[in-house]
Amino acid sequence: MPTTTSTTLPEQLTRTKRFTLGAPSRLTVAPDGTTVLFLRSRGGADPVNCLWALDLEPADGSGGAERLPVDGRDGAERLPADGRGVGERLLVDPAELLGGGCEQLSQAERTRRERTGQLGQGITDYATDRAAALAVFTLSGELWTVDTATGAARRLPAEAPVVDPCPDPTGRRIAYLSGDALRVIGSDGTGDRAVAVPDGPAVSYGRPEHVAAESMGRHRGYWWAPDGERLLVARVDESMVALWYLADPARPELAPRAVRYPAAGTANAEVTLWLADLAGRRTEVRWDRAAFEYVTAAGWDAHGPFAAVQTRDQRTVRLLAVDPADGATTTLQEQRDDCWVQLVQGLPARTASGALLGFSDRGDTRHLTVDGAPVTGPGLVLREVLSVDGDRVLFAASEEPTRVDLWSWEPASGARRLTDEPGRHGGVRGGDTLVHTARSLARPGSRTRVLRHGRPAVEITSLAETPVLALRVESAAVGPRGLRTQLFLPSWYREGDGPLPVLLDPYAGPALQKVVDDGAWWALLSQWFAERGFAVLAADGVGVPGRGPAWEREVYGDSVGPALDDQVAALHATAERRPGLLDLDRVGIRGWSFGGTLAAAAVLRRPDVFHAAVAGAGNHDQRLYDTHWRERFLGHPDEHPEWYDRSSLLGDAPKLRRPLLLVHGMVDDNVLVANTLRLSAALLAAGHPHEVLPLSGATHAVTSAELLEHQLEFLRRHLRVA
Repeated sequence: MPTTTSTTLPEQLTRTKRFTLGAPSRLTVAPDGTTVLFLRSRGGADPVNCLWALDLEPADGSGGAERLPVDGRDGAERLPADGRGVGERLLVDPAELLGGGCEQLSQAERTRRERTGQLGQGITDYATDRAAALAVFTLSGELWTVDTATGAARRLPAEAPVVDPCPDPTGRRIAYLSGDALRVIGSDGTGDRAVAVPDGPAVSYGRPEHVAAESMGRHRGYWWAPDGERLLVARVDESMVALWYLADPARPELAPRAVRYPAAGTANAEVTLWLADLAGRRTEVRWDRAAFEYVTAAGWDAHGPFAAVQTRDQRTVRLLAVDPADGATTTLQEQRDDCWVQLVQGLPARTASGALLGFSDRGDTRHLTVDGAPVTGPGLVLREVLSVDGDRVLFAASEEPTRVDLWSWEPASGARRLTDEPGRHGGVRGGDTLVHTARSLARPGSRTRVLRHGRPAVEITSLAETPVLALRVESAAVGPRGLRTQLFLPSWYREGDGPLPVLLDPYAGPALQKVVDDGAWWALLSQWFAERGFAVLAADGVGVPGRGPAWEREVYGDSVGPALDDQVAALHATAERRPGLLDLDRVGIRGWSFGGTLAAAAVLRRPDVFHAAVAGAGNHDQRLYDTHWRERFLGHPDEHPEWYDRSSLLGDAPKLRRPLLLVHGMVDDNVLVANTLRLSAALLAAGHPHEVLPLSGATHAVTSAELLEHQLEFLRRHLRVA
């Protein structure tokens, strides 16, 4: 990996988009296994992604790799499409594409990138036909195709701005969103037409509603039939959803942006599914929508269209088979849970032979199931189904929560673990080619290798920058509950130097696990704070993914109290494990999103333990978050108002006795800035001074060197760090 010039880590995080620039992403393997497509920019500080292809020699046909072989070279990279439009690939002026360094993006595209966590520019996403011979993508709202074998690229005369294009499996046509309509155009640029147009003022076709994209992980609202002649399409009617307004006070010349936000306890969008042909004729898919108002997943495979629907209380999920002739549905599977049915990415799915893939929660284990029967053993927690190739299933799972291994299941041989080294492993498979991705504490950055039976591994080069600092981290399971922790110490610290002030640096919520042996960017950030004079402790407590269903459900009815208790327990257990190292009279905490809620709760509820806090983008009033996510853990606010009061912080405002810095992006449409403003107002009403840092023009995802320096100055000042 290339090194970089002298800089600070916050500057490097900002410049490299958290080390995503130059790293391979969005991997696709052709069905015959001879081509791997991926996105990557030209360097670790280059923000413009390009579409690359790795060509491989034909495999010997003796079966897929089940263990990781030695490294070698057996392929050649090429560039089918340059995200800048440089040279003869895409005949577009780079200034036209990037607007002098800034892409011309519709609000719909900005929202899509925010929801999917895409930080770069240029070709940020793409889709292919079944053979991976045709790839489609957008540049500044225009639709492009590229022949992945020849690199012949073409801009199609589609109705701009284009969002979320996808070719049909045969490669003859491309569906895309424009405005609130779903349209189809021939891959040769002919026959552009609307398949479904809005039939109401707040209606859209083919676009996921807010809770689907933000809380369910469903980022698409249409799915092609295998023959490319019809589509399964979501119609979203948001007329009943509350209309909220986002304004940036630093831009008074701009009108506030109206958004439909389904806050907890309020009306959701009405989502229906339709079978549509290319002439625009539609047939409604019928199920009990009054009881099952959420569409959590859908698709159309060789066995027909299907959809997973969920009740408002999220305790029941049904998988429905859809009759493509008349839209009637039959139940293939039903799951129930006393708290909520978890949604697992990559499921539901079916193998080539028609076996239904799902999961079963039993105690501390989330099993992978095939036709309802568990095929993985006790203690192995299913994380995600990564790909289904024929009757083979590639999935990620954990026997130990701090590592995520790559596993394979086949009918004849059962489940087998493919990875041996600690870290976070992932991948995708096509034919006899397996692309394996890995991150670990021992090796900075991600590593991507192409593995085939009987051949040396081919590494896909990462051009991401090397971090400017190295980790000094101790991993441990502490206390009676075996809380997984990582303790970051300054590189210059020596035993006997005396106790260090402590900074807790958690997320510790249901959406994210920080304590994994993967060396992610947030571990580097914890190390940066450590270098400035702290012992930095990251701890994963109750509710965090990776320790099984029972652990996840301990936050049901109270999303803040148990999580805070585990942070305190991890701190004290670490102090016992490392006597004389931690100065418990100088303990700070910082966090973002749920971590921001936790940081504010720490100084409000446990001032005996915590002496200063930085709370970024926290959800301090639980009634201000969306229906699907918040009601999963706290139920409906009309039924359990006490659960919402228990997990909200406005009532704790009179308790503040410690320094508190509140930070929030002013145009955050995920956790609205109203959360921070309401908490600040409650603190002022209680007569308690505090600091508020508004971030003009910022959304929920913020990367800023200056913001990190500001947090550091606040913590050092109030914790008396020289």
